[in-house]
Amino acid sequence: MKVLFEELATKPSPSRQWIGSESWITDTNLLRFTFCEGAIGFAIPKSDIPGLRDFLLDLSPTEVESSPVLTEFWEETFKCTLKKDVTAGQRVCNGSEDLQKVSNDFVHSSPLRITTLVYKAVYAIAHAIHTVVCLERNFITKCDKQLMLESKQVLAALKKVNFTQNGYSVFFDANGDPVAAYELVNWQKDISGNIELVTVGYYDASLPKNKEFIINRNLTWMDGRQKVPKSVCTESCPPGTHRVLQKGKPICCYDCIPCPEGEISNTTDSSDCFPCPIEFWPNAERDSCHPKPVEFLTIDETLAIILAAFSVGGACLAILTAAVFFHHRTTPIVRANNSELSFLLLFSLTLCFLCSLTFIGAPTEWSCMLRHSAFGITFVLCISCVLGKTIVVLMAFKATLPGSNVMKWFGPLQQRLTVVFVTFVQVIICTVWLVARPPFPMKNFSTYKEKILLECALGSAIGFWAVLGYIGLLAVFCFVLAVLARKLPDNFNEAKFITFSMLIFCAVWLTFIPAYVSSPGKFTVAVEIFAILASSFGLILCLFVPKCFIILCQPEKNTKKYLMNKK
Repeated sequence: MKVLFEELATKPSPSRQWIGSESWITDTNLLRFTFCEGAIGFAIPKSDIPGLRDFLLDLSPTEVESSPVLTEFWEETFKCTLKKDVTAGQRVCNGSEDLQKVSNDFVHSSPLRITTLVYKAVYAIAHAIHTVVCLERNFITKCDKQLMLESKQVLAALKKVNFTQNGYSVFFDANGDPVAAYELVNWQKDISGNIELVTVGYYDASLPKNKEFIINRNLTWMDGRQKVPKSVCTESCPPGTHRVLQKGKPICCYDCIPCPEGEISNTTDSSDCFPCPIEFWPNAERDSCHPKPVEFLTIDETLAIILAAFSVGGACLAILTAAVFFHHRTTPIVRANNSELSFLLLFSLTLCFLCSLTFIGAPTEWSCMLRHSAFGITFVLCISCVLGKTIVVLMAFKATLPGSNVMKWFGPLQQRLTVVFVTFVQVIICTVWLVARPPFPMKNFSTYKEKILLECALGSAIGFWAVLGYIGLLAVFCFVLAVLARKLPDNFNEAKFITFSMLIFCAVWLTFIPAYVSSPGKFTVAVEIFAILASSFGLILCLFVPKCFIILCQPEKNTKKYLMNKK
């Protein structure tokens, strides 16, 4: 390090923050290099060795010559030799050397560092030997000084030593290591501009957790700065970004790239981003994951309120129509339109309107099964009533032909059985569907990345399309029969209104299929509710509003002659 610093001192160089190891950071001979101001490093703790100064000052030349260690110390301190035969250029020690007149850390009893470790090592060996040669019995210690020691005996005892010497504990762990203890030192300028070694903290592995390392004084960094220098050519990447190295530049040069969609980084200078769990999504800063919002058609949102209002309104309209028909049940227009099927149709329409309410709210296991099965059965009940009314119109016309006796084959009993049979088939389809693979609530993570769609999975797609297909088949069949009966010579031909109602019904459900398939999340439910309401309103408006208008507003037309188109 001395050679390196001397070379760097010959010409100015960019400022550097020096971090030193204990081998040179405490060397006082290097403190003269002022451009190293702010250097920091760990050092061996310094400590006094009691009696060392007095021992050195009391040394005689004879004692020094008898010890190679002391001879080396003496010759290094006074730059002379104790040997009789000297080479050219060497000075012989003459005995006038005085340790009190020299500047030396050992003599002035300055706190020592590496020397302290040697001091503790010697005492550790001494304690180990004492443990082997001395035995304590009845509080009396006896030592066998003639005992021939083996190295393994001393080693075994050395592993177990535990003593305090000069304020410092000495013991070894299972790996044979002493407790790590260091000082954090800092090169700081004093008032006169000279560099001095300042202890600014310490590390002691024997202290409790989170208290091993403490900095108790302010540090001075390079060029006398008080703030920690940055050793990068790029500012730190904030959370929400990750580092990407710049090609052809040092590793401290990088770009801060925002995390990809669905990923976060929650630390500064993160080298990579990681994805959030499937039910979580990053915030706008992409530094933390938050639970995804769960979306479904809730009762408190505007769309649901509008659909619910139309549903309840439609049910009330059906009930009101039934009340009007019941009040005028003896009039020709009610009797001519098969009042029994009309009341059953109004009842099924009421259920159709109300079943749309089951589609609003959070899907549950029971609501998923109820909404699809109730929708399928009530609509088939409704179409079966319309089908029965259509067949009655056709049969009534055939019955007016000479020699025809067809009405006896499709009387009230046959009409009831037709409705029951047609509806029972749909009940069987729904039962098989619900038993085999019923609809169930499901969290949809694929449609949207940033939110969860809570919806009803079909369970068995075949079951769902079988229910819809059966309704469509009945609607088409009913539509064909109504078209055939639309030009019958009644002044109030119900087949015309059935034709219009079935035309609206089929149009609604034909447009429903692509809309249902392409609509995501709660809009799928809204489309299904809209289809139910639209087709239900189409039926009640086409089949019952004209009759109610005649009953309430034009009672003079509510006669048998007018209905039969007789002048």
